[in-house]
Amino acid sequence: MPNSMSISTSAYAPALLTLPWTKPLDEWPQEIIVALPRGISRHVVRFVRIGEDRKVCAVKEIGRRVAHHEYRMLRELQRVGAPSVVPVAVITGRKDREGDELTAALVTEHLKFSLPYREIFSRDLPEDMAVKLIKALAILLVRLHLLNFYWGDVSLSNTLFRRDADTFSAYLVDAETGEFQDQLSDSRRLYDVDVARVNIIGELMDLQAGGYLSEGIDVIALGGQVESLYLELWEELTAEEEVDADEYWRVSKRINRLGELGFDVGEMNVTADDGSHSVVIRPVVVDAGHYHKELLRLTGLEVEEQQARRLLTAIREFRAASYAHDAGLAQAAHQWMLAEYEPTIAAMPKELVDKREPAQIFHEILDHRWYMTEKRQSFVPIEEAARSYYEKVLPVLRDEAVLIGED
Repeated sequence: MPNSMSISTSAYAPALLTLPWTKPLDEWPQEIIVALPRGISRHVVRFVRIGEDRKVCAVKEIGRRVAHHEYRMLRELQRVGAPSVVPVAVITGRKDREGDELTAALVTEHLKFSLPYREIFSRDLPEDMAVKLIKALAILLVRLHLLNFYWGDVSLSNTLFRRDADTFSAYLVDAETGEFQDQLSDSRRLYDVDVARVNIIGELMDLQAGGYLSEGIDVIALGGQVESLYLELWEELTAEEEVDADEYWRVSKRINRLGELGFDVGEMNVTADDGSHSVVIRPVVVDAGHYHKELLRLTGLEVEEQQARRLLTAIREFRAASYAHDAGLAQAAHQWMLAEYEPTIAAMPKELVDKREPAQIFHEILDHRWYMTEKRQSFVPIEEAARSYYEKVLPVLRDEAVLIGED
């Protein structure tokens, strides 16, 4: 190993030292490569397992300055709680056996149970699946802009998606062009939206040309939905609203509406003019993860937003059936964990644990129970629904914890 090589990391350094850094990534031996599906990238990317726990990481060859910049951006995104991949290390000063310089590398953790958009569409899915991905990306972009982060290269290719109940959650993967601003301007914000629209239309055209989207779908209109979805959500989260003095209940209604969208209002600016009978309200601190945070507080479960919403509904239904509302939600949540959630997940056959995340599996079991109930026209216990799901549904699904490519 070249003496001049530098690894900017801490806990992972010993494991990273064992990798063949004296070779370009495209010459790394197949026995250390994990064959994960990769999105479109301008750079050479390989997946490897490192450390005693065999954690899967992505290694991307990229210029030294850009690698350090992206590493800093990803660390800051993690610090502020933005959905993004976790940076591991920057490798610089690489040289081959002849002493010639090799490109620096950025190492990031693989996002478990995540899928690139092309892998989702490899199953010839319908148009509404594309809409769900575009909506997830629009929500991600709003969250980043609320944090004054300018992305610069918004696309489906630079995003990973995780199942979130009946939809998806989106995570930023590529932060090469990203940067935090003291105050993100409207022009840069809208430029990000336009870049997203143009890139998504191109990616959908690509899918259509490959036969993964019906030729009858208007991909320009479909891709353009990212703009309308973004603008609608941004307006809802940030717009001023005038409220008459006798309609202050509308303030609570606005806060509840934002909660329905998955956002908490941490601070609201209220302005009243002298002699006026109305006030102007505008949210100024808005945090994502409304349902996620409530479920975490009640149960300690770390899940996606719509999964959390579904599980909270299950807790409330459990309380209604078991306590006739006499118990508080925290007590009901504790008993629900002991009586339903934990036994259901513990009953999963070990060979199936990499198919889906536990919260996603529980959501799908609830759906499966509903279909069983409709067919039988009588109540189906959760234990019976789980057995049926584990026997008939889950075994035929792909392993998505670390999805192995088919090429």
